[in-house]
Amino acid sequence: MQAESSPILEARNISLQFGGVRALTEVTFQVEQGELFSIIGPNGAGKTSMLNCISGRYSPTAGQVLFKGRDVTKLSPNERATLGIGRTFQNLALFGHMSVLDNIMVGRHHLMKNNFLTGSLYWLGGAQKEELEHRRYIEDIIDFLEISHIRKAVAGTLSYGLRKRVELARAVAVHPDLILLDEPMAGMNLEEKEDMARYIVDLNEEWGMTVVMIEHDMGVVMDISHRVMVLDFGRLIASGAPREVMDNEHVKRAYLGVEDEPAEAERQGA
Repeated sequence: MQAESSPILEARNISLQFGGVRALTEVTFQVEQGELFSIIGPNGAGKTSMLNCISGRYSPTAGQVLFKGRDVTKLSPNERATLGIGRTFQNLALFGHMSVLDNIMVGRHHLMKNNFLTGSLYWLGGAQKEELEHRRYIEDIIDFLEISHIRKAVAGTLSYGLRKRVELARAVAVHPDLILLDEPMAGMNLEEKEDMARYIVDLNEEWGMTVVMIEHDMGVVMDISHRVMVLDFGRLIASGAPREVMDNEHVKRAYLGVEDEPAEAERQGA
Protein backbone atom coordinates (compact mmCIF):
# COMPACT_ATOMS: atom_id res chain seq x y z
CA MET A 1 0.00 0.00 0.00
CA GLN A 2 1.30 3.45 -0.93
CA ALA A 3 0.27 5.54 2.03
CA GLU A 4 1.76 8.79 0.71
CA SER A 5 0.16 8.71 -2.74
CA SER A 6 -2.73 11.00 -3.64
CA PRO A 7 -6.20 9.51 -3.17
CA ILE A 8 -7.56 7.53 -6.10
CA LEU A 9 -11.13 8.06 -4.85
CA GLU A 10 -12.76 10.90 -2.94
CA ALA A 11 -16.35 11.20 -1.79
CA ARG A 12 -17.20 14.72 -0.68
CA ASN A 13 -20.32 15.30 1.39
CA ILE A 14 -22.32 12.66 -0.47
CA SER A 15 -26.05 12.73 0.29
CA LEU A 16 -28.64 10.53 -1.38
CA GLN A 17 -32.38 10.83 -0.95
CA PHE A 18 -35.29 8.83 -2.35
CA GLY A 19 -38.43 10.84 -1.74
CA GLY A 20 -38.54 11.33 2.01
CA VAL A 21 -35.99 8.61 2.72
CA ARG A 22 -32.35 9.58 3.28
CA ALA A 23 -30.03 6.76 2.22
CA LEU A 24 -26.84 8.77 2.75
CA THR A 25 -26.18 11.99 4.64
CA GLU A 26 -23.04 14.07 4.02
CA VAL A 27 -20.61 11.16 3.81
CA THR A 28 -17.00 12.20 3.19
CA PHE A 29 -14.04 9.85 2.83
CA GLN A 30 -11.11 9.05 0.58
CA VAL A 31 -9.33 5.92 -0.57
CA GLU A 32 -5.60 5.92 -1.27
CA GLN A 33 -4.03 4.36 -4.32
CA GLY A 34 -3.27 0.70 -3.56
CA GLU A 35 -5.55 0.34 -0.54
CA LEU A 36 -7.89 -2.48 0.32
CA PHE A 37 -10.69 -0.46 1.88
CA SER A 38 -13.79 -2.05 3.44
CA ILE A 39 -17.21 -0.52 4.12
CA ILE A 40 -19.20 -2.17 6.91
CA GLY A 41 -22.42 -1.45 8.77
CA PRO A 42 -25.83 -2.92 9.64
CA ASN A 43 -28.36 -3.82 6.96
CA GLY A 44 -29.83 -0.64 5.51
CA ALA A 45 -26.85 1.46 6.54
CA GLY A 46 -26.31 2.79 3.00
CA LYS A 47 -23.31 0.68 1.98
CA THR A 48 -24.58 -0.42 -1.45
CA SER A 49 -26.04 3.05 -2.03
CA MET A 50 -22.53 4.44 -1.58
CA LEU A 51 -21.07 1.95 -4.07
CA ASN A 52 -23.83 2.87 -6.51
CA CYS A 53 -22.90 6.55 -6.20
CA ILE A 54 -19.24 5.71 -6.86
CA SER A 55 -19.97 3.48 -9.88
CA GLY A 56 -22.57 5.84 -11.41
CA ARG A 57 -25.61 3.66 -10.91
CA TYR A 58 -27.05 6.39 -8.67
CA SER A 59 -26.58 10.15 -8.91
CA PRO A 60 -26.13 11.65 -5.44
CA THR A 61 -28.63 14.29 -4.33
CA ALA A 62 -25.68 16.39 -3.18
CA GLY A 63 -21.91 16.11 -3.06
CA GLN A 64 -19.14 15.03 -5.42
CA VAL A 65 -17.35 11.83 -6.42
CA LEU A 66 -13.76 12.30 -7.61
CA PHE A 67 -11.71 9.59 -9.30
CA LYS A 68 -7.98 10.29 -9.75
CA GLY A 69 -8.75 13.93 -9.00
CA ARG A 70 -11.43 14.20 -11.69
CA ASP A 71 -15.05 14.99 -10.84
CA VAL A 72 -17.02 12.01 -12.18
CA THR A 73 -20.29 12.77 -10.36
CA LYS A 74 -22.26 13.25 -13.56
CA LEU A 75 -20.61 10.55 -15.66
CA SER A 76 -22.47 7.37 -16.65
CA PRO A 77 -21.41 3.92 -15.40
CA ASN A 78 -19.94 3.13 -18.85
CA GLU A 79 -17.88 6.31 -18.83
CA ARG A 80 -16.57 5.49 -15.36
CA ALA A 81 -15.70 1.97 -16.46
CA THR A 82 -13.69 3.45 -19.33
CA LEU A 83 -11.78 5.57 -16.80
CA GLY A 84 -10.94 2.46 -14.76
CA ILE A 85 -13.76 1.68 -12.30
CA GLY A 86 -15.07 -1.90 -12.19
CA ARG A 87 -17.61 -3.51 -9.86
CA THR A 88 -19.49 -6.60 -8.83
CA PHE A 89 -23.04 -6.68 -7.47
CA GLN A 90 -24.63 -7.98 -4.29
CA ASN A 91 -27.12 -9.90 -6.42
CA LEU A 92 -25.51 -11.77 -9.30
CA ALA A 93 -25.79 -9.89 -12.59
CA LEU A 94 -24.46 -12.48 -15.03
CA PHE A 95 -26.02 -13.36 -18.38
CA GLY A 96 -27.31 -16.79 -17.40
CA HIS A 97 -27.79 -18.05 -20.97
CA MET A 98 -24.25 -17.17 -22.05
CA SER A 99 -21.05 -19.12 -21.53
CA VAL A 100 -18.54 -18.19 -18.84
CA LEU A 101 -16.09 -17.01 -21.50
CA ASP A 102 -18.69 -14.79 -23.18
CA ASN A 103 -19.73 -13.30 -19.83
CA ILE A 104 -16.15 -12.33 -19.11
CA MET A 105 -15.67 -10.92 -22.62
CA VAL A 106 -18.56 -8.54 -21.96
CA GLY A 107 -16.26 -6.80 -19.50
CA ARG A 108 -13.87 -5.95 -22.35
CA HIS A 109 -16.51 -4.47 -24.65
CA HIS A 110 -15.88 -0.83 -23.72
CA LEU A 111 -12.16 -1.26 -24.43
CA MET A 112 -12.60 -2.37 -28.05
CA LYS A 113 -11.48 0.29 -30.50
CA ASN A 114 -12.61 -1.18 -33.83
CA ASN A 115 -15.94 0.15 -35.08
CA PHE A 116 -18.51 -1.47 -37.37
CA LEU A 117 -16.63 -0.61 -40.56
CA THR A 118 -13.13 -1.61 -39.47
CA GLY A 119 -14.50 -4.65 -37.66
CA SER A 120 -16.12 -5.88 -40.85
CA LEU A 121 -12.64 -6.00 -42.39
CA TYR A 122 -11.65 -8.60 -39.81
CA TRP A 123 -8.31 -9.58 -41.33
CA LEU A 124 -7.25 -6.13 -42.62
CA GLY A 125 -8.75 -3.64 -40.17
CA GLY A 126 -6.96 -4.78 -37.03
CA ALA A 127 -10.02 -6.40 -35.46
CA GLN A 128 -8.37 -9.82 -35.40
CA LYS A 129 -5.27 -8.51 -33.60
CA GLU A 130 -7.41 -6.59 -31.14
CA GLU A 131 -9.55 -9.64 -30.35
CA LEU A 132 -6.45 -11.76 -29.76
CA GLU A 133 -5.10 -9.18 -27.30
CA HIS A 134 -8.38 -9.17 -25.39
CA ARG A 135 -8.46 -12.97 -25.41
CA ARG A 136 -4.96 -13.14 -23.92
CA TYR A 137 -5.99 -10.89 -21.04
CA ILE A 138 -9.15 -12.94 -20.49
CA GLU A 139 -7.08 -16.13 -20.38
CA ASP A 140 -4.88 -14.59 -17.67
CA ILE A 141 -8.00 -13.86 -15.60
CA ILE A 142 -9.40 -17.36 -16.13
CA ASP A 143 -6.12 -18.92 -15.00
CA PHE A 144 -5.84 -16.57 -12.02
CA LEU A 145 -9.35 -17.37 -10.76
CA GLU A 146 -8.96 -21.07 -11.53
CA ILE A 147 -12.07 -21.36 -13.69
CA SER A 148 -10.55 -22.90 -16.82
CA HIS A 149 -12.59 -26.07 -16.32
CA ILE A 150 -15.88 -24.13 -16.64
CA ARG A 151 -14.90 -21.72 -19.41
CA LYS A 152 -17.44 -23.19 -21.87
CA ALA A 153 -20.17 -23.87 -19.31
CA VAL A 154 -23.43 -21.91 -19.40
CA ALA A 155 -23.22 -19.44 -16.52
CA GLY A 156 -26.74 -20.09 -15.29
CA THR A 157 -25.97 -23.77 -14.67
CA LEU A 158 -23.07 -23.15 -12.28
CA SER A 159 -23.06 -23.31 -8.49
CA TYR A 160 -23.50 -20.06 -6.60
CA GLY A 161 -19.85 -19.89 -5.55
CA LEU A 162 -18.59 -20.36 -9.11
CA ARG A 163 -21.00 -17.74 -10.44
CA LYS A 164 -19.62 -15.26 -7.89
CA ARG A 165 -16.14 -16.06 -9.18
CA VAL A 166 -17.25 -15.52 -12.79
CA GLU A 167 -18.75 -12.16 -11.87
CA LEU A 168 -15.45 -11.17 -10.27
CA ALA A 169 -13.71 -12.24 -13.48
CA ARG A 170 -15.97 -9.98 -15.52
CA ALA A 171 -15.23 -7.03 -13.22
CA VAL A 172 -11.50 -7.71 -13.51
CA ALA A 173 -11.87 -7.84 -17.32
CA VAL A 174 -12.66 -4.12 -17.24
CA HIS A 175 -8.96 -3.77 -16.31
CA PRO A 176 -9.88 -1.41 -13.47
CA ASP A 177 -7.58 0.68 -11.33
CA LEU A 178 -10.40 0.70 -8.75
CA ILE A 179 -12.63 -2.34 -8.23
CA LEU A 180 -15.83 -2.15 -6.17
CA LEU A 181 -16.91 -5.44 -4.58
CA ASP A 182 -20.42 -5.67 -3.09
CA GLU A 183 -20.47 -8.59 -0.65
CA PRO A 184 -18.20 -10.84 -2.74
CA MET A 185 -18.39 -13.66 -0.17
CA ALA A 186 -22.10 -13.60 0.65
CA GLY A 187 -23.66 -17.06 0.67
CA MET A 188 -20.35 -18.90 0.40
CA ASN A 189 -19.08 -21.74 2.55
CA LEU A 190 -15.81 -21.43 4.48
CA GLU A 191 -13.61 -22.90 1.74
CA GLU A 192 -15.14 -20.64 -0.92
CA LYS A 193 -14.67 -17.60 1.34
CA GLU A 194 -11.01 -18.43 1.88
CA ASP A 195 -10.48 -18.75 -1.88
CA MET A 196 -12.28 -15.47 -2.61
CA ALA A 197 -10.32 -13.63 0.10
CA ARG A 198 -7.08 -14.89 -1.46
CA TYR A 199 -8.15 -13.70 -4.92
CA ILE A 200 -9.05 -10.26 -3.57
CA VAL A 201 -5.72 -9.85 -1.76
CA ASP A 202 -3.83 -10.96 -4.89
CA LEU A 203 -5.78 -8.51 -7.06
CA ASN A 204 -4.74 -5.78 -4.65
CA GLU A 205 -1.12 -6.79 -4.11
CA GLU A 206 -0.11 -8.48 -7.38
CA TRP A 207 -2.46 -6.97 -9.95
CA GLY A 208 -2.18 -3.48 -8.42
CA MET A 209 -5.92 -2.83 -8.06
CA THR A 210 -7.30 -0.56 -5.39
CA VAL A 211 -10.23 -2.35 -3.73
CA VAL A 212 -13.34 -0.94 -2.08
CA MET A 213 -15.30 -3.81 -0.58
CA ILE A 214 -18.59 -4.25 1.28
CA GLU A 215 -18.45 -7.36 3.43
CA HIS A 216 -20.37 -8.71 6.45
CA ASP A 217 -17.84 -11.37 7.44
CA MET A 218 -15.92 -9.48 10.12
CA GLY A 219 -13.16 -12.10 10.23
CA VAL A 220 -12.39 -11.42 6.56
CA VAL A 221 -12.63 -7.65 7.02
CA MET A 222 -10.22 -7.71 9.97
CA ASP A 223 -7.77 -10.02 8.19
CA ILE A 224 -7.38 -8.37 4.78
CA SER A 225 -8.43 -4.70 5.03
CA HIS A 226 -5.99 -1.82 5.31
CA ARG A 227 -8.72 0.55 6.49
CA VAL A 228 -12.39 0.24 7.37
CA MET A 229 -15.27 2.72 7.21
CA VAL A 230 -18.50 2.22 9.15
CA LEU A 231 -21.89 3.54 8.05
CA ASP A 232 -25.02 3.60 10.20
CA PHE A 233 -28.37 4.96 8.97
CA GLY A 234 -26.54 6.59 6.06
CA ARG A 235 -23.99 8.43 8.20
CA LEU A 236 -20.28 7.80 8.62
CA ILE A 237 -19.64 6.96 12.28
CA ALA A 238 -16.04 5.67 12.22
CA SER A 239 -13.07 5.19 9.91
CA GLY A 240 -9.55 3.87 10.45
CA ALA A 241 -7.51 0.71 10.92
CA PRO A 242 -9.64 -2.42 11.42
CA ARG A 243 -8.79 -2.99 15.10
CA GLU A 244 -9.18 0.70 15.91
CA VAL A 245 -12.61 0.78 14.29
CA MET A 246 -13.85 -2.38 15.99
CA ASP A 247 -12.80 -1.00 19.39
CA ASN A 248 -14.84 2.18 18.76
CA GLU A 249 -17.79 2.42 21.17
CA HIS A 250 -20.08 3.94 18.51
CA VAL A 251 -19.37 0.97 16.26
CA LYS A 252 -20.03 -1.53 19.04
CA ARG A 253 -23.41 0.06 19.72
CA ALA A 254 -24.48 0.49 16.10
CA TYR A 255 -22.99 -2.56 14.45
CA LEU A 256 -22.52 -5.14 17.18
CA GLY A 257 -25.48 -4.17 19.40
CA VAL A 258 -23.34 -3.38 22.47
CA GLU A 259 -24.99 -0.89 24.81
CA ASP A 260 -23.41 1.81 26.94
CA GLU A 261 -22.46 0.23 30.28
CA PRO A 262 -24.18 2.93 32.42
CA ALA A 263 -27.41 2.54 30.45
CA GLU A 264 -27.31 -1.22 30.76
CA ALA A 265 -26.60 -1.03 34.47
CA GLU A 266 -29.47 1.40 35.01
CA ARG A 267 -31.87 -0.90 33.15
CA GLN A 268 -30.86 -3.78 35.38
CA GLY A 269 -31.44 -1.70 38.52
CA ALA A 270 -27.81 -1.46 39.55
